Order: sequence, then structure tokens, then C-alpha cells
Amino acid sequence: MATKTKKSIPAPAASTPLYSRVREILESARSNIARTVNTTQVIANWLIGREIVEEEQRGKRRADYGVKLLVDLSKQLGGDYGRGYSVDNLEAFRQFYLCYPRLISETVPRNSALPAISETLSRKLPDTQQTGRLNTNLSWSHYRCLLRVGREVARNFYEIEAVTHAWTVRELSRQIASLLFDRLAKSRDKEGMLRLASNGQEVAQPIDVLKDPVVLEFLDIPESPRLQESKLEQALIGNLETFLMELGKGFAFVSRQERITLDGDHFYIDLVLYHTVLKCFVLIDLKVGKLTHADLGQIQFYVNYYDRERRTEGDNPTLGLILCPDKNDAVVKYTLGEQEERNIFTSRYQLHLPTVEELENELRRELRYLVPSADAAEAAPKQRRKNKGKVE
Repeated sequence: MATKTKKSIPAPAASTPLYSRVREILESARSNIARTVNTTQVIANWLIGREIVEEEQRGKRRADYGVKLLVDLSKQLGGDYGRGYSVDNLEAFRQFYLCYPRLISETVPRNSALPAISETLSRKLPDTQQTGRLNTNLSWSHYRCLLRVGREVARNFYEIEAVTHAWTVRELSRQIASLLFDRLAKSRDKEGMLRLASNGQEVAQPIDVLKDPVVLEFLDIPESPRLQESKLEQALIGNLETFLMELGKGFAFVSRQERITLDGDHFYIDLVLYHTVLKCFVLIDLKVGKLTHADLGQIQFYVNYYDRERRTEGDNPTLGLILCPDKNDAVVKYTLGEQEERNIFTSRYQLHLPTVEELENELRRELRYLVPSADAAEAAPKQRRKNKGKVE
């Protein structure tokens, strides 16, 4: 007797409109649940930090009292709630309150933990708001990262950028470690630095999107005098998303090794990008040795060609950027002249995370070409008096 095969019912296609709508509902619900849990944890940690600080103040701020307070509290909480309340974590809660004293509200009374949490969660908080206030897009791990930044102006900058660009904790940690604020702020005046701290990175002109140095530690390439440009380019393409994020907001990939042919001669542009905010092409030339005036002439050639042959209506003038491990700023200044500030730029790249000392050295190096040295400034009046005496 032949057995009948059971006819299977085909599963609904994943691309049906019904599936898409249901999926959207579930993803939104998961996101809201996760955000509520994160926000609750942030509020609770802030309230714990406030209790610790106010208890310390009642103990007349004695150092030995503060240490014993955290040790005793950690033992009690550990017994009741398990891990997560070590002395180090309690100290982080304490620091959290001190760095963000107005995170929730200046009017939340003491010993009102539950009302503070429920009332805060019931309010409709905007996705972006002024720094120092609770933001539901930042988890406790984000705030823990921000607490590592000692300077308030820098911490405010990273807070704004983390919210604006939806940085993960890993990306926030990397940007802090790479000293992004210092790299953007080092060529700005005091007002420019304060704008970074209050508004984040704003893009209005080419100089606003360029960093010096560019940090490429994510390529995991050891520094070596035998590094080849092709190997560097391949590593950048293999880590394109991270590379574009390191360059900054607005960069989009167009092509690599784009060929230019003139009277039978072929030339190749390493990387072609487009900046969506500045509305212009950005041509990148990679160098593994010290920058020369010939390299500057080459990028000028690429930029001039692109402006004449590839630029279309609505595009702003093309920008050229040379990434190199070392450069002589005087050679750049006298080779490019006004173009250095207009459409051709040079930036050093580093294959490791920079230190504050390295950035300070970079700043001193720049200042040598921006302002006369103190010795020169002091010697100038003496020379003028000497020359005047000769005339008389």
C-alpha cells in the first residue's frame, strides 16, 4: 500500500508587507525595553552616587571616613544584591554624581529614589539635549566611558558626538583614546574650542573636517620603514567603515586607484571620496615616506584635473588631502601658499593611538609657522634700533 506524502504548507515569505510591519513592531518594542532598562540603571546609579556624596559631606569629608563608607556599603550591597557593587563601582557612582550634578533635576528631594526614577521615565525626553542632562540614548557604559575624561569641555564634546552619531560604547572609547577633541581643537582659538564643547563638531568649511594627525591604529599594521603604499591602501579598504568614521562626518567612498589618462600617460588617484556636507570630491594620496614638494605638485595636478573634467553642477571645488607619516611644514607652506588654506591639505597619520605629549609637540610645531618665535620677536626691535642708528 502506497503511503501518502503529507503536503507541507509553505512558510510565508519574509518580505511580505505583514511580516515587515510585525517585525517593525517587535524591533521597536525591543529597542524601547532596552532603552528603559538602561535609563533606569543610569538614574539608579546617579541616585546612589548622590547618597554617597551627601553622606560623606555629613561626615565632614574626612578621607578615612569616605573610604570606610564605601567598603562597608559594598559589603552590605554585595550580600543583598550580589556582584556589581564593588568599591570601584561605588566610587564610579560617586564620581558620576559629582560630574553630572544636574543630570535629572535640581528639585528631586533626597530619599525619593523610586519617585525620581518613575517620574523621569514617564517624561518624554528628546533624543538630543544640552550636555549634563539625562539622555536616554546613553547607557551607563557610555557614561562610565565619559567619566574617564577629566576636562569638562572635552567631556561635553564627546557626550554630544556620542548622541549625535549614535556611537557604540566601543566607538566612544576609541574616540576618547585617540584624543579626538584635542586633535580637532589644537588649531582652534579659545572660542572655537568652546563651540566644540557646546555644539560638537560643526562643518562649515574644509578645515572643519580635517584632523592632524589621523589615527589608524585599527589597521593593526606595525610601523616600519618598509611599509608599502599598496599595503596601506588595501588595509584602509579592508577597514573602510572605520576609516571613514575616523576621517569624520560626511565622508562617502567613491573609488580607489581611479585612472586618469592624458595623451597616453596613465595616473592613478589612491582614493576618491565625496563629502556630503561640503558637496565636493575629496582626493586622497597616500604616502609612506616623508612628504616632498613633488608630492604636493602631484595632488595639485589631481585636484585641477578633477575640477575641470569630473566636477558637475552643484559640486564645490575639489579638495586634495595627502596622508603621510611625516612632513616639513615649511615646505608645505611655501609650496602651496594660499592653496594650503583653500583646497589642498596635508595630515600626518599614526599607526598607534596618540599621547597628550605627542599632540602638544604637534601644536608647538604648528605654532612655529603661525607666529614668530619669542626670540625673533624680542630681537626685531633691537635690530630696528640698530638700523636706525646706522641711518642717522
